[in-house]
Amino acid sequence: MATKSDDFAPFPIKDQLPGVEYCVSSSPNWPEGIVHGFQHYIVMLGTTVIIPSILVPLMGGGDVEKAEVINTVLFVSGINTLLQSWFGTRLPVVIGASYAYVIPALYITFSYRFTYYLQPHLRFKETMRAIQGALIIASIIHMIIGFFGIWRILVRFLTPLSAAPLVILTGVGLVAFAFPQLARCVEIGLPALIILIVLSQYLPHLFKSKRSIWEQFAVLFTVAIVWAYAEILTAAGAYDKRPDNTQISCRTDRSGLISAAPWVKIPYPLQWGRPSFRGSDAVAMMAATFVAIVETTGTFIAASRFGSATHIPPSVLSRGIGWQGIGVLLDGLFGTATGSAALVENAGLLGLTKVGSRRVVQIAAGFMIFFSIFGKFGAVLASIPLPIFAALYCVLFAYVVSAGLGLLQFCNLNSFRTKFILGFSIFIGLSVALYFTEYLFISGRGPVHTRTSAFNVIMQVIFSSAATVGIFAAFLLDCTHSYGHASVRRDSGRHWWEKFTVYTTDTRTEEFYALPYRLNRFFPSF
Repeated sequence: MATKSDDFAPFPIKDQLPGVEYCVSSSPNWPEGIVHGFQHYIVMLGTTVIIPSILVPLMGGGDVEKAEVINTVLFVSGINTLLQSWFGTRLPVVIGASYAYVIPALYITFSYRFTYYLQPHLRFKETMRAIQGALIIASIIHMIIGFFGIWRILVRFLTPLSAAPLVILTGVGLVAFAFPQLARCVEIGLPALIILIVLSQYLPHLFKSKRSIWEQFAVLFTVAIVWAYAEILTAAGAYDKRPDNTQISCRTDRSGLISAAPWVKIPYPLQWGRPSFRGSDAVAMMAATFVAIVETTGTFIAASRFGSATHIPPSVLSRGIGWQGIGVLLDGLFGTATGSAALVENAGLLGLTKVGSRRVVQIAAGFMIFFSIFGKFGAVLASIPLPIFAALYCVLFAYVVSAGLGLLQFCNLNSFRTKFILGFSIFIGLSVALYFTEYLFISGRGPVHTRTSAFNVIMQVIFSSAATVGIFAAFLLDCTHSYGHASVRRDSGRHWWEKFTVYTTDTRTEEFYALPYRLNRFFPSF
């Protein structure tokens, strides 16, 4: 029987998150793994559809071009996810389309040189080729930062104190895609949010089951129930006389993807033609690459926690960033209209299901490739109303935020230095990003408007990312504030992560991050 003093004892610090059903290196049985993989595929569809739906119409494309771009994004995402899980960090992360690249893509799309193309399809192809060229050049910088160890050098100085704002803001920074999008069709989005919370959080405790099917597959049940409900509302004519914006958000037959998608088509490199290259486009895209690296790093850290792995060694993190750069290169070659990053929502799904298995994500990659080739089948699932995805994001992004908060167990929260760095970096990250974003939407241009438009885009891309601003502030303050003081090392939690700085120091590292087929012999991590 526990003594009364135990009631007031602090919870022990854990290098690895307890309570996870399957860690990175373990796997559920194949039937269960396939269902979990399909669930990951469903979750990543939201971002996969949203970004092409924003960009393709502005580029001059119609429903056919949008369906082809979505299938291309799916195909490349499947390949990139497999590459990352095999040769990158080996964490259970899904690599997909990134919002960081949307602003540079819009900058290229609205370039004056494309106004001369009066035929929309021709303008779409020329714009796509310009985006491809910019992505290809940006990917080279991306790969250099990763494979040449530049990122490894930087993240060696990362502590739990500076990493916490990064992970927190990686989740919070996407808040605009959660409830604001849910509210576009509240009669669908709100029931989806309530059902997801009830199924995943309350039913397992009600039935007192250790591994509840409701908790494991809450996302699938929620999507199926609310999608069927939306179909009934659409068929009953509930939205027939509603405004167009409401119909687009709520109806299940307004995406235009099912009729436009081909039955069978394999995306291939240079399918839109030869990429075109322009210096200003490439420089703007490089800024997006930097933001994607920062946000992906936050997602990697969250995924390592939910996969019950030890902290990621800097060499492994840098290796993963290098393979992410290869993913951006594939984006440029295939023509996805955007670059790649680790998807935050899928990292959150690891926490919701307590299944952090690498194999599950590899199965999800198989679904991505399959449905990208057989486009009609994929288009049916891609036509799920976006407010349903927004409801999922409200929970999944919150899990990533919680992973960042969990890092604070390594820090001294009674230190005023810790309080200042933590509070200021989170606040300034949110505040600056909100200012830049609102300024852009209100005035149609960013707050930085010099004569060099590429520089303006660079500033807009970097400072619109809450995670990038937050980690810059936290990293700078943590490395300089009270430098040399005896208590700083322990207050920041650096002493907890020191054993993971070198790959071979901790014996557990090999279990989670070693390359397959004994490739570490040829590509050692330092």
